[in-house]
Amino acid sequence: MRHEVTDADTAESVGSGDVPVLATPRLIAWLEAATVRAAAPFITAGRTTVGTAIRVRHLRATRVGGCVEVAAEAPVAAVGRRLTFLVRAVDGTGELVASGEIDRAIVDRQRFLAAAPGPQAGA
Repeated sequence: MRHEVTDADTAESVGSGDVPVLATPRLIAWLEAATVRAAAPFITAGRTTVGTAIRVRHLRATRVGGCVEVAAEAPVAAVGRRLTFLVRAVDGTGELVASGEIDRAIVDRQRFLAAAPGPQAGA
């Protein structure tokens, strides 16, 4: 998945810093989206995946207008309900921007939503 960094993707915009470069939270969101796509072969009717852990190193800044290619390598098989994806991001010059792992758990969609707490009164 290829993304072009815009003003809305910067650390300044998302509140994770005060510089106009790709924000780590936005990069993580792009990497997670890649894992959702890569998880598709493991999902059956009524199931989905949810993120459970992120171990990513953001290694290189990317300015507005720069491009970042993100990828997620799916495991050969799930370990129980757990999937661990190797993730990486590379910029338009071929330099490594980020690498790491993201875990997702396979869950029953309805059961998961039923167990999720609703909004708190007065919140």
